[in-house]
Amino acid sequence: MSHESPLPNDVPEQPTGEIASDDCSSDAHIATLCQQLKQSAARHRGVADWPWTSLSMCARKGVCRWFLPTDQGGLGYNAVEQTLGYLRLAQADLVTTFVITQWVGAIKRIAGSENRFASDRWLPSLLAGNQFATVGISHLTTSGRHLDQPPMRVEMHSSSVVLSGVVPWVTGAAYADLIVVGAVTGDGEQVLVAVPTNLAGVSAGQGAELIALSASCTDKVRFNQVNVDRRYVLAGPIDNVLSSGSGGTAGGLQTSTLALGLAYAALEYLQEESMRRQDLVQPTSQLTKEANELKFQLLAAVAGETQCDAGQLRGSANSLVMRATQAAMMAAKGAGFVEGHPVGRWCRQALFFLVWSCPQPVAQAHLCELARIAQ
Repeated sequence: MSHESPLPNDVPEQPTGEIASDDCSSDAHIATLCQQLKQSAARHRGVADWPWTSLSMCARKGVCRWFLPTDQGGLGYNAVEQTLGYLRLAQADLVTTFVITQWVGAIKRIAGSENRFASDRWLPSLLAGNQFATVGISHLTTSGRHLDQPPMRVEMHSSSVVLSGVVPWVTGAAYADLIVVGAVTGDGEQVLVAVPTNLAGVSAGQGAELIALSASCTDKVRFNQVNVDRRYVLAGPIDNVLSSGSGGTAGGLQTSTLALGLAYAALEYLQEESMRRQDLVQPTSQLTKEANELKFQLLAAVAGETQCDAGQLRGSANSLVMRATQAAMMAAKGAGFVEGHPVGRWCRQALFFLVWSCPQPVAQAHLCELARIAQ
């Protein structure tokens, strides 16, 4: 790559009980950004706390550009650098980082499409942080596949497409200028459409109050016969449209990365406490060693160095983040159970990974673990 990356791409050779350092703190910009995000994280509580200030900071630091090649206005970070970046951001502020994954998801879908009209129209302003985009595609993979009738339907016409239905989960729906929406044709094929939210018939919820991450303002978006210029169709109609282009799929290793980042936040707290309390030293060391081993596997997987089972990595990340945050709660004792303490926030946020794009085999394995059923 032509740039000098602040996010090193080396993988620790020997996972240990010390929190693995990527030396990101040596880069003043990344270190300052993460510190600012960490300081603001506690303010992101309810749907009235949309983290636009934190998102704007990330945009100014070029975070959205990490994920595109230089010829598309990006910084050309490779997959390992992107993963290390997400790990650092998630450790500092999971809410903001989660929103960024949806923003970047839309950017990558637009950039990865063969549709240059949509790319030229939207990419410059999205990369600069002047406009916000998000995705509404989970119903194509997990949240809507069990329904007899697809949640989102599309009629294809020569110069336009007409969208009808409900997208059940859209992050930042009320704040988006553009939503990349998945829909199904009458023949069962799928399309991706970049939908400007100012079109007639688009109605976004202000955000559902969730157990955690309510400030992500995730909610339903309704489409009532929304007529969209066909030039905004990014892909399809085809089978399994999410596998087309270079936008990737929902969830996957990215979700495991954010879970691991949150686990590191809890482990950092445990390590600080263990300096004063001998009883925490061994459990903290063991959990941290496990986190570093998982990080080693994750980075090797995204680098394409090993054949990995993404589901197994996700299951390991889910299990670790639950145990690490709960260990932090036990270390914090009653103080951690008081509203406003970061440990309580981390424990609630860990539950999110049980439902966010969680494949059924991973969910089943976790249920068996809870029930102590051998597999």
